[in-house]
Amino acid sequence: MQTILGASGQIGRELALSLKRDFTSDIRLVSRKPQKVNDTDQLVSADLLNADDALRAVEGSGIVYVTVGLPMDTKRWVEQWPVLMRNILQACERHNAKLVFFDNTYMYPQTATPQTEETPFQPNGEKGEVRAAIARELMQAMDEGRVNAMICRAPEFYGPGKTQSITNATVLNKLKAGKKPTVFLRDDTLRSLIYTPDASRAMALLGNTPDAYGQTWHLPCDDQRLTYRQFIQLASEIFHTDSQYKVLKRWQLKLAGLLNQQVRDAAELLPRYEVDNIFVSDKFKKRFPEFRVTTFREGLTAVAEEPMAARN
Repeated sequence: MQTILGASGQIGRELALSLKRDFTSDIRLVSRKPQKVNDTDQLVSADLLNADDALRAVEGSGIVYVTVGLPMDTKRWVEQWPVLMRNILQACERHNAKLVFFDNTYMYPQTATPQTEETPFQPNGEKGEVRAAIARELMQAMDEGRVNAMICRAPEFYGPGKTQSITNATVLNKLKAGKKPTVFLRDDTLRSLIYTPDASRAMALLGNTPDAYGQTWHLPCDDQRLTYRQFIQLASEIFHTDSQYKVLKRWQLKLAGLLNQQVRDAAELLPRYEVDNIFVSDKFKKRFPEFRVTTFREGLTAVAEEPMAARN
């Protein structure tokens, strides 16, 4: 049994498709209100903040993928992520299940220095600090031999379906709705963006590769990085829309934050938009040379061809 905790998001959905296509039909989807992705999926409703629910959700699993997502709410992240990690670790240890943790880059320095699996943690705010803390807790459990696990880390997303990201919210969704995109701070810095189906497909491959455990992996991105100016120009060409957009300055975002909690909660991420963001996934690409990374043109074409209803 391969189990996906937090299966209702786009990463979990794409992961279920990848596992069924390439590895197994014995898949369990876990969330508060799970829905089948494949006809053969087993559904378990659980609140992972409850330790007993987490134990029940993991029982009988050989591999457990953690694709849990929380809203961009600093208070919830600080309160709930340590509880989620503790409950999941205890459940995997109790049931001797392998653990594949889907992670982000909030704990990395927000500088132009290329990011590798060896990049030291240097968070810029409470969300980054809590993500660093739970990653360290997982790595300690791995080092102590309490769980056989890996960390799969990804930069910002873009992609189809209900992909939750700043790029989707401020650029792609607006283009599809015929509205003017907005860019944070600068439009001339290089961005590392991962296509959500690639992230899930790579995670399925890693989870089913025995010698990949005990390590951190950067999931594969298109290394032909674009600035937001180039990204929007390409998307506008593919979407057949106007390429005009607006760059929001720091003072404008600060003003918007006075009225919008989500903007305030995203403030700690702003430095990453002032410099090139170079997320390096060479380790994965060398280990799995047959894995084909989706290009920006291919990914944006798939998003453009998707019915708008699929994003609602």
